[in-house]
Amino acid sequence: MKSLPLDDPGTPDLRSAARYMAWILRVQGWTLVGAVTFGITWMVAQASVPAVIGAAIDAVVEHGFGRGLVLWSALLLLVGAIGAAAGIIRHRLSVQMWLDAAYRNVQLVSGHSGRLGSELNRRVAHGEVVSVGATDLANLGNYVDVAGRFAGAIVAYLVVAVILLRSSTTLGLVVLIGVPVLMLATGPLLRRLNRRNQHARALQGELNTLASDIVAGLRVLRGIGGEAMFDRRYRAASQDVRRAGVQVARVQSVLDALQVLLPGAFVVLVVWLGARYAASGEISTGDLVAFYGYATFLLLPLRTFTEAANKIIRGHVSARHVIRILRIVPSVSDPADPVSPPDGDLVDASTSFVASKGLLTAVVSDDPRDAVALADRLGGYVQPGRDDADAVTYGDVPLGAVGRDELRRRVVVSDTASALFSGRLRDALDAGRATSDEEVAHALTTASADDVLEALDDGLDGELAERGRSLSGGQRQRIVLARALLTDADVLVLVEPTSAVDSHTEARIAQRLRRHRAGRTTVVVTSSPLVLDVADEVVFLTGGRVVARGQHHHLMSTDRAYRQVVTREEAEDVA
Repeated sequence: MKSLPLDDPGTPDLRSAARYMAWILRVQGWTLVGAVTFGITWMVAQASVPAVIGAAIDAVVEHGFGRGLVLWSALLLLVGAIGAAAGIIRHRLSVQMWLDAAYRNVQLVSGHSGRLGSELNRRVAHGEVVSVGATDLANLGNYVDVAGRFAGAIVAYLVVAVILLRSSTTLGLVVLIGVPVLMLATGPLLRRLNRRNQHARALQGELNTLASDIVAGLRVLRGIGGEAMFDRRYRAASQDVRRAGVQVARVQSVLDALQVLLPGAFVVLVVWLGARYAASGEISTGDLVAFYGYATFLLLPLRTFTEAANKIIRGHVSARHVIRILRIVPSVSDPADPVSPPDGDLVDASTSFVASKGLLTAVVSDDPRDAVALADRLGGYVQPGRDDADAVTYGDVPLGAVGRDELRRRVVVSDTASALFSGRLRDALDAGRATSDEEVAHALTTASADDVLEALDDGLDGELAERGRSLSGGQRQRIVLARALLTDADVLVLVEPTSAVDSHTEARIAQRLRRHRAGRTTVVVTSSPLVLDVADEVVFLTGGRVVARGQHHHLMSTDRAYRQVVTREEAEDVA
């Protein structure tokens, strides 16, 4: 399969689903040309068989069993061999196109999702992305798979019509006019099928989103006894999908029945006309046999036309959902002339927050959402306003002027939603840099995650389950912290890195984190007194603005609002 320029999201035409589908065909290149060529050869070879058989019969009637029969039999064998070879090659090319189209879309969506990063979760539901791999991949693959047969069916239909016109004008006109009429007769059903496919696809995406949410929060659901309620919600949503699928199947069943009924009636008409012409002497016996063969053969092109229409409709529905994701433009983009900033203070002008170079700065907020928003801004995940008062600077250079790759390498944000992928522990900790076993062990020790390493039979080569499900919540959080430490970033922003661990472990992590990050800038969003106590400076946010800064003990004794947030005394004060 050709390599896809994933760094150029504008490669496909995203103006409409139809243009996107045309792009999918266009990028197949010579594979598409080969599939169409051999599809035409395959179909025309089959269409030629009745003509050869009819000529052989006429040769026997006129000249008996002689040289003519041998020649026509040899020609029939040759046509059959050509058809078989063309069919095999066409099938192989069609499968190649199916794989190319299907996994090209996976590459596009995966690559674009990687560029969007955390922004994807805010713009598209999880179920939509899952459905691309579960449903849309196959639909778009089937759409290109039918291209070779569809082209062959059109040419074969025209060839048969020309042959019949030469033998009988009436029969030729019946074929030329009858086939389009049959296709038009299924038009209303195809439109209804399109609408119901769109509805069913939308419900499937919602069901996948619900399933993702339930699986992600399964442990919490069990803890609060919410399994039954979410089981009922999932059952209700799945029944909606089932009903929508049944509605699609009803239209599809009628369409499938018409694929048998209408071509069958068409065959009866052609054979009836041919028999009358043979009885009147207008055509020969061989022509009658050939006409019956043509009428039977036309079942294949007719069914191919209907199949192609069905797959094009499904492909169109899937293409709409794919381009919905590909159309999402990242709110933060690379500057035209990127600047490499010096290592210095990280400053957010809109909140008056300053993370001094080389210090461990803790952030406490009376509204956790403000602290998370600050972390996103410090990491460059939010496009600042045009006003300089909204700018975030690193070493006096606005983050908007720094290249995305360099910014992601030098400023790393690790939050509570960070995920672990299945595979070896070593791979889960790999941050894309050459890390030695000693560095990994040091990071695990700092994160107090040595117990995870010891629990795995193969140590760093031991296998983790998907999303770290084999680990407890605290173990998973500590592995995520160790992974963040291994990035060795100039600025490390940690959001609630110890919220799921006990106080003894939290105290160890706090002391070790300070030593591990000595001399480098670290920002920790937390309200834990154990972490706040080791911070070089604590910043307190109220209403999204910095209202106080200093060391933890000083703020505890001088700032009542800060003390209430840290010790959670609000309820007592209200009482």
